[in-house]
Amino acid sequence: MVKVSVFIGTSLDGYIARENGGIDWLDDANKKVTPGEDFGFKSFLESVDQIIMGRKTFEQVITFDNWPYNNAKMIVLTSKNIEIPEKLKETVTTSDSSSPKQLIKELSNQSINHIYADGGKVIQDFLSAGLVDEITVTIVPIIIGKGKSFSRLLSKDLSLQHLKTTAYDFGFVQNKYKIHK
Repeated sequence: MVKVSVFIGTSLDGYIARENGGIDWLDDANKKVTPGEDFGFKSFLESVDQIIMGRKTFEQVITFDNWPYNNAKMIVLTSKNIEIPEKLKETVTTSDSSSPKQLIKELSNQSINHIYADGGKVIQDFLSAGLVDEITVTIVPIIIGKGKSFSRLLSKDLSLQHLKTTAYDFGFVQNKYKIHK
């Protein structure tokens, strides 16, 4: 069976972005992070066979100075045509797959063992479909008051088993959970 993980950062009040999608608050907070600290992301990414990302998140990430996903295979879920930068065409594809379960089934047949789901809508859809096995949330010490949540549209409660908490000297706190199915 394919393992699906979420690795996300949120404000203390649970938002991944402002209502307009902005992450300026996260950029500002990251200036306080000890140089070289990646919160275990590189190690996590090395365990991943496939990234499934939403279009809006992808369009934001391609504007970053550095592409954070190395050569990981990525599927961008979108119903619109999007331009994949030339340097990413070997690793990034698009899909308009209507069902997370169908997509997981297709990837299971391709010897994919670990999927990283990223982007607010994608995470919501995968959580709602009961497909996420583990979630790592890094809480940034800021309250932004309103914004976009990765879990706001869940149809039922999800029970979690705490696996690990890491507190950082600069105020970030990372929690890792297994989701009971």
